[in-house]
Amino acid sequence: MKKVVVFSTPTCSWCRKLKSYLKENNIRFKDVDVSRDQRAARDMIRKTGQQGVPQMWVNNRPIVGFDKAKIDRMLDIK
Repeated sequence: MKKVVVFSTPTCSWCRKLKSYLKENNIRFKDVDVSRDQRAARDMIRKTGQQGVPQMWVNNRPIVGFDKAKIDRMLDIK
């Protein structure tokens, strides 16, 4: 099973779309609210150089934004 972590904020509509998409495809993930967890926000920015959300890490490999094609490829979603 792949380790999936989603970095999001409560006000981000693309974050909600990403999490809904993962749930629809039965992908288990950890949701990290970077508006509340400053350490996680710093880690996210350090790893990708990007402040924007959503960001998703699959086995510690980042996907910035809701890049459906890349998400499908990395999670083997058909």
